[in-house]
Amino acid sequence: MRLTWLSPLSLSHSTMFTDSDSSSDTSDGGKTLTPQAQGGVGLSDPTIARGRRAMLDLVNRLQNTGVQLDIDLPRIAVIGSQSAGKSSLIESISGVSLPRAAGTCTRCPTECRLSRSDGPWKCTVELRFITDANGVPLGHARTEPFGDPVSHKAEVEDRIRRAQRAILNPSKSAQSFLADENEDGYPDEVSFSTNFISLSISGPNLADLSFVDLPGLIASVSRGGDDRDIKMVERLVESYICKPSCVILLTVACETDFENQGAHHLTKKHDPEGKRTIGVLTKPDRIPTGEEEHWLPLLRNEMEPLENNWYCVKQPSSADMKQGMNWSEARESENDFFRLTPAWASLDSMYHKYLRTPNLVDRLSAILSDLIAKRLPEIQVELDKSIQQTYDSLQQLPNPPSADPVAEVAAMLSAFVQDLKQMVDGVPRVDGLIQRIRPAQEKFRDAIQHTVPNFCPLDGSTHAKVADDLDFEALLAIPEGEEVPDGETIFVDEVAKRANDARARELPGHHPFFVQVSFIQEFTAKWDAPAHILCRSISATLGEQIKVLVSQHFSAFGQGGLENRIMILLQQHLKKRTEEAGALVKKLILLETPAPMTFNDHYLADYRAKYLARYRTTRKRATNNQFATEIDNYAQAGDSKNDSVLGTINSILGQFATMGLSGLKAEDFAKLLPQDQMEPALAIMADVRAYFQVAYKRVIDNIPLAIDYELVRGVGRDLLPLLYTNLGIGGKEGDRICRELAQESPSVANKREELTKKRERLETASQELVKIEL
Repeated sequence: MRLTWLSPLSLSHSTMFTDSDSSSDTSDGGKTLTPQAQGGVGLSDPTIARGRRAMLDLVNRLQNTGVQLDIDLPRIAVIGSQSAGKSSLIESISGVSLPRAAGTCTRCPTECRLSRSDGPWKCTVELRFITDANGVPLGHARTEPFGDPVSHKAEVEDRIRRAQRAILNPSKSAQSFLADENEDGYPDEVSFSTNFISLSISGPNLADLSFVDLPGLIASVSRGGDDRDIKMVERLVESYICKPSCVILLTVACETDFENQGAHHLTKKHDPEGKRTIGVLTKPDRIPTGEEEHWLPLLRNEMEPLENNWYCVKQPSSADMKQGMNWSEARESENDFFRLTPAWASLDSMYHKYLRTPNLVDRLSAILSDLIAKRLPEIQVELDKSIQQTYDSLQQLPNPPSADPVAEVAAMLSAFVQDLKQMVDGVPRVDGLIQRIRPAQEKFRDAIQHTVPNFCPLDGSTHAKVADDLDFEALLAIPEGEEVPDGETIFVDEVAKRANDARARELPGHHPFFVQVSFIQEFTAKWDAPAHILCRSISATLGEQIKVLVSQHFSAFGQGGLENRIMILLQQHLKKRTEEAGALVKKLILLETPAPMTFNDHYLADYRAKYLARYRTTRKRATNNQFATEIDNYAQAGDSKNDSVLGTINSILGQFATMGLSGLKAEDFAKLLPQDQMEPALAIMADVRAYFQVAYKRVIDNIPLAIDYELVRGVGRDLLPLLYTNLGIGGKEGDRICRELAQESPSVANKREELTKKRERLETASQELVKIEL
């Protein structure tokens, strides 16, 4: 099975630490641990069933498509603290010796891809860049071949060493490190990088296996090192083991106290139940005699239990490797160690299956195969979902630049103008333009209503006198639905004084019409500000909606040039329409200010009579005139609270009828009362209040109508010719202008390319799933 490199964290700064796992000489010449001709121990072992082989090959093919960038594929990650024996364990699992150079595993991560081949052994070295020279993540991983394939194992170590220098010096040409004989003669630009080396090793007797040899976790750095490296390595390891489909091979060296090995704590963080972790005890030969009991509880799964148990393996020592121990001899030495060492040999037979490398590999193969079998249906679902999401994302992108940009721009402008017209006409949505400007119109209406003159039919002294004796608030209460004044109260004696002060040659009891005009001009003068506030408010709302509409139609076209130009043109157009609407509003307000005028005679007369009657009644009630009150009650309700009063009134009406004065009504009795000296002032108040009803109702309609015509609907009037003319697309340069505007944004082009490649990866992977033969 082939496993691939995850996208690690963006890290790039100096560090100074080494890994003793990398201290062995792995060059050819009698110092390598080599597999025998009969085959290595690994996932290519012939004992693996055909169905298992098919699943492993399938995942291998899936990884070849690159789909691991998009979904979580089953993988193996070997982790452990520094000097935990990871590299030796990997050699035993794969059946081959991997080239190792000092510092390689810690300074630069290494991805190893092993595959069976009938051809001769070879190793291809590539550099995989996922960050730039400043450590900033690249949009796409960049792979560079690093020299020709290597056919002799003795050359691999030097190639890796040079590749690592190239990784650690990102500003220099990678190829320069291949031929530079003095490539170690200057310091590295960085001492640690998440960019990595990828080794593809093929040949006979190899396992089909890919893995990432992750840097060993460290607790400290050497003098001159950077303490941040400790966290960097930890985050790098976590970027792998956090994935649910990652099988964690946790290596724990028996030569160091278990509690001091941080890899186990990190594993528990991401696999707290131990369901996908296999523990491996290494270097059991380093345990002092008699202290094996500290480690046996782990093997028996009594301490820190794992679902797949703990294993123990014994790999060749550095001295063994220097003496040329081959792979077969290493396995024989391991078998002798567990057979002859009392602590291990005396274990119950049920625990012997957890000893030795072949048993570990068999279990690893089964776990990995089971994981693949479990994940295959899930992978298919994830692929289908990702394919649909990718397709939807591509559909959301604008179309590629058209071969006929003039026609495309023309169609876009036409569609935009049509949508703008629909917007100003009104759409049945809560967020429509008309719905958005309605609150401002209602606020304008309320502001005009509140300018109603606050007349009081009592004089100031009477008001003060009766306020303590009567429910004055109830007496002067505004009937529901009528306008509520905001201004100060205007008492009837003030109205009378203004009328008398205005008299010139008029006879007593008469006054000039100027008195009514002066009161009317006072409230019409307050209408200008709310009207212009309404105009500006609607203009602002309209501008916001236009901006959204422009963005919807043109933001994805070209590099944004067309959107910007149209937005500027519409801002200028909106400003002009706002000025025109403001001028019309000003004119309409001016029509109300010189002198009152209306042909709505019936409406005016009706309201004058209504308010005059109300003012008179209020005065009578405030002065506690019982006769007037009873007459009003009788006239309004046809009844009286006092039956005797009712009888009296009816009797009087009957007596008048016998005297020939038929047709009299009870309210006619009010004429017998003395004339109210404030009657002229009450008439003035009724005139002004009635005219307010006539004038304000036409204003609260006419002002919004004018703004709607000049501004709201006006912004879309003759808009298409305006855009054609100012954009210049209808002239001789129209084709050139449209082609320039249609040039696609690099970000959109990159996004389309990225999504297209992703869709291809996903579809290829989906096709591979169909080919599985179990």
